[in-house]
Amino acid sequence: MTKMLAGKSIVVTGAGRGIGREIALLAAEHGASVVVNDLGGSAEGDGGDKSVAEQVVGEITKSGG
Repeated sequence: MTKMLAGKSIVVTGAGRGIGREIALLAAEHGASVVVNDLGGSAEGDGGDKSVAEQVVGEITKSGG
């Protein structure tokens, strides 16, 4: 696989779950430096849990990103 995003940076808001998570993982797989931004709250904006974003960061790091 080519690293077509090598040397690029990307900020993904809502990167802890759903489509945002998949975009963050895919961008990292293609060589981008990824800022994972997710407050971990509900769809209604209640609560917050930083472990949601930390999990995605861990997956990216584990795969070499």
